[in-house]
Amino acid sequence: MRSVLLPLAEGFEELEAVSVIDVLRRAGIKVVVAGLRPGPVKGSRDTVLVPDAALDDVLDDEFDMLVLPGGMPGVKYLRQDSRIKKLLDRYTQKDRYTGAICAAPSVLAAYGHLTGKSATSNPKFKDQVAIEGVRYREDAVVADGNIVTSRGAGTSIAFGLALVETLAGKAKRKEVEEGMVMVY
Repeated sequence: MRSVLLPLAEGFEELEAVSVIDVLRRAGIKVVVAGLRPGPVKGSRDTVLVPDAALDDVLDDEFDMLVLPGGMPGVKYLRQDSRIKKLLDRYTQKDRYTGAICAAPSVLAAYGHLTGKSATSNPKFKDQVAIEGVRYREDAVVADGNIVTSRGAGTSIAFGLALVETLAGKAKRKEVEEGMVMVY
């Protein structure tokens, strides 16, 4: 079974976290939501989620993908947390997948993980993502190699579906889309 680690920081964007968790789980992908600290985590709009684990408890576990939700100040806390940098470095070294949405691609850019890649982000964070060596695009979702990025809350379901396709293939994505009654 494919698996995803989704770190959750205070001030995360609710739609970007919950939509992605839901879409991935519909595809039968194991998602472990890990709080940067133990206990419930409050989102940017005061929605409280109870993570499956504290990040320290799953830090050394192996997952197929690391997904960073956006939201402020959540992304600021992700960027400041040395464990997130270590995870990103490890996933890159092991050629594993990384996903980031909204402001979170700025974390990837800050640590050099978007160099030579195409990526997108929330327009408010373009200046932090469209740095030297990054091919910035304004598509809803951009996949380049092992990195998938997306723009924001309004693209979170499309982002989740792209992650499903990345981990489980086009047929599984189509199955999830049909079950969700996606209308284009």
